[in-house]
Amino acid sequence: MKRPSIKDIATLAGVSVATVSYVLNRKEGQRIGEETRKKIFEIAETINYTPNKIAKSLKTNKTKLLGLIVADISNEFYSHMARNLEDKALKLGYTLIIGSSDENADKFKKLTELFSQQQVDGMIVAPVAGSEKTLESLINIKYPVVTIDRYLKGVTIPGITIDNQEIAESTARLLISKNFNKIIYAGYETELPQLLDRQHGFEKAVKSSEKPLEIHYLLVGLENIAQEVHLKLEKMLGTTPENTALYFSSNKLAVAGLSYIVKNNIKVPEQVSVVAFDETDAYDLFPTEITYIQQPIEEMAEEAIKLLDGQISNYAETGKKVTLTAKLVSKASLK
Repeated sequence: MKRPSIKDIATLAGVSVATVSYVLNRKEGQRIGEETRKKIFEIAETINYTPNKIAKSLKTNKTKLLGLIVADISNEFYSHMARNLEDKALKLGYTLIIGSSDENADKFKKLTELFSQQQVDGMIVAPVAGSEKTLESLINIKYPVVTIDRYLKGVTIPGITIDNQEIAESTARLLISKNFNKIIYAGYETELPQLLDRQHGFEKAVKSSEKPLEIHYLLVGLENIAQEVHLKLEKMLGTTPENTALYFSSNKLAVAGLSYIVKNNIKVPEQVSVVAFDETDAYDLFPTEITYIQQPIEEMAEEAIKLLDGQISNYAETGKKVTLTAKLVSKASLK
């Protein structure tokens, strides 16, 4: 059976092939009436027309495919980001292919190679520690690529991030102002700059304070997070804490910490106040609403797609970086 073509639609609609092409590809600047547009779309749907992407990519040298590499697709931050990126990409006619590096530099490299073989027009990536050479190789061949959420020092590449240090510092100042007996910062043993920015912001607020403070740093690796958090909280917090604040620098750390709190019947915020970086549906299972730092995921996705499309279309600024603002959402877990 013959595959329906643009020519078939043009014949049935009584218009030129060029007109059908303009309408179906949603090109701007053509004076085509709304009635004609509607008629073309209705006919296309009726005859089950689907564009021949292979032929189209050969003609335009574009596949309209984008690659997305996240650090951990099971993390709600990245799954929400992927969904928003997919929505924004579709509006520009792109299809998104998603891969998860699992914080592994070798897997990150293999995914960039796989996407290159699939001839994606560009990539949006959340770099992992040790992926500098992989990104530099993409830069050297002028491959359109944008980083999101993360960045690597010494690698000049367009990217979207948030004001990690500033929001961490202002949150820490808020905790200091509440006169807790003890403040525990939960973070990572890592080389990733954006996570270190959060710790540096916290440390900056502590150093600038004139109050006598008892500060503890609970730092864990990127693997076995829950087990490490539980063991270290047992030493730092115990089972009967008083007037203590816990500041988790990621939602994974927060979920691990909250499970320890539930297990030991620790009251929030009566005994311990909790603040977490990023939100997650898991917080809804906790009896007290959790105070969290909200990242502008939709805005980050929109800016990332805009930057990548600009590179693909040769009008974006090389090395442009966009820093967006996060905000603290106060809930009952912070007294």
